[in-house]
Amino acid sequence: MIELGRAVIETEAVAVSALVPRLDRAFAQACRYLLHCQGRIVVTGMGKSGHIGNKIAATLASTGSPAFFVHPGEAGHGDLGMITPQDVVLALSNSGETGELLVILPLLKRLGAPLIAMTGKPQSTLARESEVHIDVSVEKEACPLGLAPTSSTTAALVMGDALAVALLQARGFTAQDFALSHPGGALGRRLLLHVGDIMHAGETLPWVGLDATLHQALEVMSGKGLGMTAIVDREGRAAGVYTDGDLRRTLNKPIDIHHVRVSEVMTENCMTVLPEMLAAEALQLMDEKKINGLLVVDGERRLIGAFNMHDLLRAGVM
Repeated sequence: MIELGRAVIETEAVAVSALVPRLDRAFAQACRYLLHCQGRIVVTGMGKSGHIGNKIAATLASTGSPAFFVHPGEAGHGDLGMITPQDVVLALSNSGETGELLVILPLLKRLGAPLIAMTGKPQSTLARESEVHIDVSVEKEACPLGLAPTSSTTAALVMGDALAVALLQARGFTAQDFALSHPGGALGRRLLLHVGDIMHAGETLPWVGLDATLHQALEVMSGKGLGMTAIVDREGRAAGVYTDGDLRRTLNKPIDIHHVRVSEVMTENCMTVLPEMLAAEALQLMDEKKINGLLVVDGERRLIGAFNMHDLLRAGVM
């Protein structure tokens, strides 16, 4: 079984490597059609080619090239109405003679949407009738019977990725753009979530005034559960912070927590961040400074929020 598995991987690796010298003028022309498409990229294919086409459409859409998949069988029964003259059609067929695609071919021609064919047969009907043909032929399938689409579908998938990434680069597509189309993923959370989205504010925000005793500050810390409390002046500006770490250091001193003011033992000139900062940047800052929480202030250093590592963890930033 292991030897058979290795043979499959080696056969498909050869098929993929054979694609490299085929990225020629036809590939560049296909990219130009897709890059200047005024509508949507419509990907279509039957059977296993359809499954690969579906994935290519999804990859294009998520990397800045609006695309969707149309089943060729359904296209002949009404779904052809999804395609407009402003679209570009990318059709996948290893044989280039798939019946369902050939049925709608004259209608696509009449519509005027440019056709890019991705086949394993450069002399096939689909290849001849297309504006651009991309050759994804393979020497042999990885299936021992030479029947099941294996190497051919892998080659088509890789070529689809090549198109998508080439377009991504040409469009100047950024990580921020990628995050906007992936708000539910880990990357989206890292690139879209701001400190203001995760911070504690209002009644959940721990703070005391400069005149508060250490005992009062500790009561607030315990009640709010952030492991720290902000100390603010009369204008509401952050004057300092008192944390669990400060408490451990304070315990080494002979003081009366009921009488000493928290301002005498707080960390002055503490680090603060603005609510517009990305949560991922705040995480990096906390990691560099070896701190577990941060105060959030406005442009005039007035306290508006606070958060700790647990908040970042719950938000999926870590």
